[in-house]
Amino acid sequence: MDVRSAAPEFPASLDWVNVSEAPMLSALRGRVVLLWFFSYDNVNCWNLLPDLAWLESRYNDGLSTFGIHCPKFPHQRDASAVLKAVNRLGIRHPVASDPGMDLWQRYEIDAWPSVVLIDAEGMVAAVVPGEGRRQDLDEQIAQLLDEAAERDLREYEAAIPASRPEPRQSLLFPGKLLATETRLYVADSGHHRVLECNHDGRIVRQFGSGDRGYWDGRNEECGLADPQGLALRNEFLYIADRGNHAVRRVRLQSGEMETVLGNGEAGRLRPHNAAAAETPIGNPSDLAVVADKLYVLSTAQNQIWELDLARDTVDVFAGSGKLALQDGLSLEASFAQPAGITTSGLQLIIADAASSAIRLVRLIDGRVTTLVGSGLYEFGDASGNRDSARLQYPLDVAMDPRGIAFIADSYNGKIKALSLKSGAVRALNVNYRLLEPGGLSIAAGALWVANTNAHEIVRIDLASGVGKRVPIGE
Repeated sequence: MDVRSAAPEFPASLDWVNVSEAPMLSALRGRVVLLWFFSYDNVNCWNLLPDLAWLESRYNDGLSTFGIHCPKFPHQRDASAVLKAVNRLGIRHPVASDPGMDLWQRYEIDAWPSVVLIDAEGMVAAVVPGEGRRQDLDEQIAQLLDEAAERDLREYEAAIPASRPEPRQSLLFPGKLLATETRLYVADSGHHRVLECNHDGRIVRQFGSGDRGYWDGRNEECGLADPQGLALRNEFLYIADRGNHAVRRVRLQSGEMETVLGNGEAGRLRPHNAAAAETPIGNPSDLAVVADKLYVLSTAQNQIWELDLARDTVDVFAGSGKLALQDGLSLEASFAQPAGITTSGLQLIIADAASSAIRLVRLIDGRVTTLVGSGLYEFGDASGNRDSARLQYPLDVAMDPRGIAFIADSYNGKIKALSLKSGAVRALNVNYRLLEPGGLSIAAGALWVANTNAHEIVRIDLASGVGKRVPIGE
């Protein structure tokens, strides 16, 4: 869109999810307005949020920020799903659902995320696509506010926050989970902690203070941010600390936590035999252990990393880094926001979220093949064989000893079963309503499900298919 043209007004088709009255751009003269266009499945949009929060705090007396959610997937057209995402992401400014992408088209946006800056007179001043542009945005906002003040146009009232919070419950948007024969580990992601429970839901220990942070310590005296994937090896619990761009390790005997991969900064480079604790990684979402190797999904970098636990070094195991669905040998293959991982013998099974696919990776040579899925925009809700089955943003996968991979088909609100032998996919008949299930684990004759948007854990008996809520901490 041409800069210094009049900014299009918010259309009536927008559904504002976290404010009671629809705002109007025409009522914001004298302030700089920041519109950001996003889709809540997109990792680049997640990574823009810290910059937006920083800018909102810095320019609270002159900047008004609005999120415009423009969906990639059919499920995301539902305003209630958008509100859940707004709360999960911790957004505190007004957000509108734009299911028909009307405003997206009026502003001629062509990428998630994109920021539009509007000056104090309601004219488009800049369009800034992508993440990592904090300094550029900071300089432009400061200049626009200074220009408004020089012309005696600037309004100095503080921006009004927006909030329609989730009801208080013991869990808040639980992500991944890990079940053993006697224990249940839950990534209570919205509370920035990991819980160790028994199978009845009694909390035994908590790792993480419950407040977002990044520091090592013991039990509750350490900081996590949006923890996700979990893996056990000997006496250690490994945690994919997604919001901190790190992998943490808890010594279960003492509860001591330390950082084994990442330095708190978002990674963008490809490591080779690098010191793990000094190497940045982008949004690690899940983990799997095979012998003395920890396989880590770098969701933002579209790769699988291999952490040598004996040498504390890290390499890229598979993935070119390009956002794509492409099979091939190791670094020739491409993933699209890999989100869930499990093992099947000497193979990794990957839930490749943005391509709505399930991928298989051979450990012997890193060769990647696609079991389900056809492309970044080939999604749906269908059972069938390799060519006809469709998923919608799967977030996790768990292997049954019988050779069945259970899939958290998140945006379809279902669990699906994939036979590795035949390639057939079918929906699991479960008598329980699932809302964007994000984590799966199998133990003690049950499939344990993180029913993320319902803030609960569900135990599904594999023999009967009956689902039952696990009362965590109640």
